[in-house]
Amino acid sequence: MTNIDRRTAALMTLLSPLAAGAAGAQTASARLKPAPMAPPMNHAMPGNSGDGIHWIGDEQIAMLMYPGMTVMDLIGPQSMFASMMGAKVMLVAKTLEPVTSDAGVTITPHATFDTRSRDLTVLFAPGGTDGTISAARDPATIAFMADRGARARYVTSVCSGSLILGKAGLLKGYKATSHWSCRNALAGFGAIPTDARVVRDRNRITGAGVTSGLDFGLTMIAELRDRTYAECTQLMSEYDPQPPFNAGTLKTARPEVKAPMIELIAGFRKQAEALAANG
Repeated sequence: MTNIDRRTAALMTLLSPLAAGAAGAQTASARLKPAPMAPPMNHAMPGNSGDGIHWIGDEQIAMLMYPGMTVMDLIGPQSMFASMMGAKVMLVAKTLEPVTSDAGVTITPHATFDTRSRDLTVLFAPGGTDGTISAARDPATIAFMADRGARARYVTSVCSGSLILGKAGLLKGYKATSHWSCRNALAGFGAIPTDARVVRDRNRITGAGVTSGLDFGLTMIAELRDRTYAECTQLMSEYDPQPPFNAGTLKTARPEVKAPMIELIAGFRKQAEALAANG
């Protein structure tokens, strides 16, 4: 049994003690009876369990990858998307060559821009710093994002990935958020910068910096499936943040913490502003 099979089996167990079939069965064919305490799903999805409850979907999710991305921006949301039984979560890049993140973690894509479906449920972009600026200046990357974003049901990002959405013309007239270092630059793309952990404006859903990817992911699960499904995923992930310090935002960090970080990120902020100024 693979790690993915074990994760799926565990989530199925949480969703219902009466899950049909072997624990390691393919998720797309799993049929579940809901736990007695779980309310009915609000959204009908393919894969009816036979009693009016729909637990299994068929979402097509494309997650952009590029050299220098911040790996947690990608993996946090990916781990949430991957908990949705029946969903097809694809890591997409220009080529099938392994992609190395800004922290030195290397991940192999599943598909290229040319092979990924044109009609998506979710299009997603992770952030980074120099790597994000390079991706936003890459014609092939922006062409892919603009094309798929024009027809995707949801256009999404975490952290500075919203700069890529903006460069692709996907945020004009929309409220959106990003990492605090470059949030205001979104205005240069015609977006409305919004200081919040997760921001939704119609079918644009964006997350703020790095760790907000987990909040973003749970928000997306609730949107695509149901609150109960999202809460089951949260419980399975034991996502109950209790940070040892209250320094996660500019509002709460101490002055001696903010000052060096603002100085450190100043160069990236200028790059983001220049990118936005050039359209």
